[in-house]
Amino acid sequence: MIHEPNAAFAGLFRAFTSDPASIGNQLTQQMKRLDADAPLLVSTGSDIALFPGAGRAPQIESFRKSTRGFIELTAVSHLPLALAYLARMRELDHADARDAIDSNWRHGATRLVEHAARVRAANSTALWRDDVAVKSLAGQEAKIAALVDYTCAVSIDMLERAQHEPDLMSFDALRDRYFAPLDVLAHAMPVSMNDVMFATFGLAFLDIVYRIGSWLRAQSLDWRRAMVLVSGRAGRPTAGATWASNNMCHLIWRASDRMLPPERLFVAPHAPSFSVVDLPDAAGLAALEQTYRSLWQNTRASIDVARELFPDHEGYRFEPTAAESMPPIASPDDRHAMSARLRRIMEDPAQLLSNCVADYIVDQLNDNGNRPDEVVIPGFTNVDYPAPSPH
Repeated sequence: MIHEPNAAFAGLFRAFTSDPASIGNQLTQQMKRLDADAPLLVSTGSDIALFPGAGRAPQIESFRKSTRGFIELTAVSHLPLALAYLARMRELDHADARDAIDSNWRHGATRLVEHAARVRAANSTALWRDDVAVKSLAGQEAKIAALVDYTCAVSIDMLERAQHEPDLMSFDALRDRYFAPLDVLAHAMPVSMNDVMFATFGLAFLDIVYRIGSWLRAQSLDWRRAMVLVSGRAGRPTAGATWASNNMCHLIWRASDRMLPPERLFVAPHAPSFSVVDLPDAAGLAALEQTYRSLWQNTRASIDVARELFPDHEGYRFEPTAAESMPPIASPDDRHAMSARLRRIMEDPAQLLSNCVADYIVDQLNDNGNRPDEVVIPGFTNVDYPAPSPH
């Protein structure tokens, strides 16, 4: 039986918090009116919008799946990981109560070879220069094409040999021959797949940081008044719910030249989201803006009240949680840190996958005056990928 609260108590409860005419909601609306012309920046899992305030139309920029090069680079970064998943499938095949032992991973391996072969055939310097045409990667097209060809060729070879030597699709074999090859195998595999994964993550995120950072700087925002929300789901359902685990927080803060007070950025994983591929009409966007402004001001209200109510007590000072930070990269050749970061983003459900490179790329780009050609990408810049071979 559901409990029905006493009507008098329920009325008192709603008078403060849950009724549209409640004191809490009235304070939120009052704060909204006073800050109606303040810029509101909202970042979702794939897009970022600036609502300039005072009823002016928003400006929106994308930074993930709908942008040039994201799918291409991410597909290549996922290829080595797919082999690791096949190895796990092979392990589980022996514990799986099915008639066709090994069919699961073998079928997946066959399909992966077909996909990788098609990518290898489509890949070229011209593709990256003229079709993908990512401004931040200009001048690197031949090396990226070599990286892609090498990754596909090595992966196809491993997958095809594993069909006849199944033990190659074990974690011991993959670690020693593919992800971090032993020194004696360096002639056959000069670049590790750990390098490849870190490099492709870095290249993809470099473009995101460059474009979004440039876009934010071009807005000439009053960062001291800006209201910022990182809204909705980002990546995995469990990921990106805090400042330290959601790389857009660090990206926006550095793009503001550290002028944005961190306390004015709220991460709201359960707030409404939007996507440029399915935007509402002008009226819908206006309504969405009001929803975001109400959410931000409602969150801010308790902060302002607390500061006035408890002036003699130590206030809360925001600091990203050290436990959520990535292992530091001592140099572009610090492969121990690179591998540690790759493990961390896969093992920690709170992390976005791009966090393995995000803070490093954001800081590198900002420290180099937003010049992507001067960013040193671990696993790429100081690594020589073999020239594509005929196939």
